[in-house]
Amino acid sequence: MSSPEYEVIIIGAGSVGTPTAFFLALNGYRVLVIDKNPSPGQSSNKRAIGGLRATHSDPAKIKLGLRSLKIISSWKENYGDELEWHQGGYCFVAYREEEEKTLKEVIPLQKRQGLKIEWLEADELRKILPDLNPRNLRGGTFSPEDGHASPLLANEAFYRQAKKVGAEFRFKERVTGLMISGGQIKGVKTDRGSYHAPVVINAAGAWAAEVAKMAGMEIPVTPDSHEAAVTEPVQRFFEPMIVDLRPVKGSANYYFYQHATGQIIFCITPSPSRWGFDERETSEFLPMVSRRMIDLMPRLKNIRVRRTWRGLYPMTPDGFPIVGWSREVRGFLLAVGMCGQGFMLGPGVAELLTRLVSGKPGPDDQEILSYLSPYRSFVSEEILK
Repeated sequence: MSSPEYEVIIIGAGSVGTPTAFFLALNGYRVLVIDKNPSPGQSSNKRAIGGLRATHSDPAKIKLGLRSLKIISSWKENYGDELEWHQGGYCFVAYREEEEKTLKEVIPLQKRQGLKIEWLEADELRKILPDLNPRNLRGGTFSPEDGHASPLLANEAFYRQAKKVGAEFRFKERVTGLMISGGQIKGVKTDRGSYHAPVVINAAGAWAAEVAKMAGMEIPVTPDSHEAAVTEPVQRFFEPMIVDLRPVKGSANYYFYQHATGQIIFCITPSPSRWGFDERETSEFLPMVSRRMIDLMPRLKNIRVRRTWRGLYPMTPDGFPIVGWSREVRGFLLAVGMCGQGFMLGPGVAELLTRLVSGKPGPDDQEILSYLSPYRSFVSEEILK
């Protein structure tokens, strides 16, 4: 019997698929990545704003976030690629009792999982962020080991390094079906041909549900369109990513940071959600978010915005990714529903997928997979999503 063309086929060359190709190929697997775009990272990845944090409210995402931070922060030293990594930290601010209570309640769990984080009272917090509006400021959490990097540079680096260790990529090629026989994955069909492998990984981002249907699976992944913007560059005057969890009409929360090159990059979580694949910018975004940001940090008021854009967040009902093997089709592995956090979780997820394929689970993998199982109830909710 002839051997398969590949050992693993990955659908999607984005924030999850590309680092997974690298780690699998680094471990000796014959890997093929298929993507409908002309080059890697051309869907949600290039629209990400670049935040990298382990500051989450559940063990699975904290552990994956910590691994991603380790990989990205040491990448230049290990592989030589410039990713524009900057360890500025993350700050979740609290101006109301509700946010203070939420943030304080989750700190013990975060610390148990190895996250370096503290609650800072208002005066302490303003030593780190002196330009915060002091009116009604109660304090906030600060996690100094979080940071930010360039999603475009990171994905390109994973792509180049993956090719160096033998991974193959096919672009401008759309998956049209999965080859399944006797309940076992055999490969994929595309608009250009067929490729064989005993393992297929669904890392298709916003289009993950469409791919899952090819295996007879219904997964609750729906794209939600989020809008972001970047300003002109100015001299650096703050370090952390700032997150404001207060909901207002049109926005569940918003967050912003100053890039290493001086620009302020910011994004909102829309409320209600904007379901679907529409990526056209709106006229409502800038007036809404600018008022909130200037109220929080008045110094921002005279900085000019250069451009805005929208990207797709592949959302799940509970805000947790879906990672794990299909029960319906052997060899079909899901790594989907990253909820807009594919960039910050992707490297850690890629290592996890490599362990799953190799059958060599790590000490924390069972706990991580229990939170991210495709067959969970989806009734809980991630607090810091």
